[in-house]
Amino acid sequence: MTDVIVLNGGSSSGKTSLARALQRLLLPTPWLTLSIDDLIAALPASGGGVDIGPNGEVTVTAAFHTLERAWSVGVAAMASAGAPVIVDDVFLGGSDSQNRWRSALDGLDVLWVGVRCAPKVAVSREAARGDRVAGMAARQAELVHEGVTYDLVVDTTVGPAEECARRIVAHMG
Repeated sequence: MTDVIVLNGGSSSGKTSLARALQRLLLPTPWLTLSIDDLIAALPASGGGVDIGPNGEVTVTAAFHTLERAWSVGVAAMASAGAPVIVDDVFLGGSDSQNRWRSALDGLDVLWVGVRCAPKVAVSREAARGDRVAGMAARQAELVHEGVTYDLVVDTTVGPAEECARRIVAHMG
């Protein structure tokens, strides 16, 4: 039985909508959804170790990586205690990011899902959202998948969140 579903995709790729659709389809078992945005929202407004440049480039410091590691271990502890978790993340470090999660989730049954979205569509979603720095979606669309291995890849460009979520649930058996 799957303990953790990790969704990795760039900004505005549809991860959060997909996570919510998964929660609806996986009922009656309640699944927690935890996002890298939750961790970033918990950081102090300045000095949290995440800097977003004027063109959407994201830079993180060693201090952030320390907090991120602690957060992922906490997520793993929740899953180990019996709370199934959907992780909504952006692997800015590609395979290094995945390896950090692999280490934290060791011993758990994890489903790795790549969430793809055509850059032009992600950019359009980014503009419509209004809560992201322009350029972030375009920069991250391919970067976050470099060197990452998945059990399943879904494309939110061509399928709505519910359809992609059904594919994930079917893959889980």
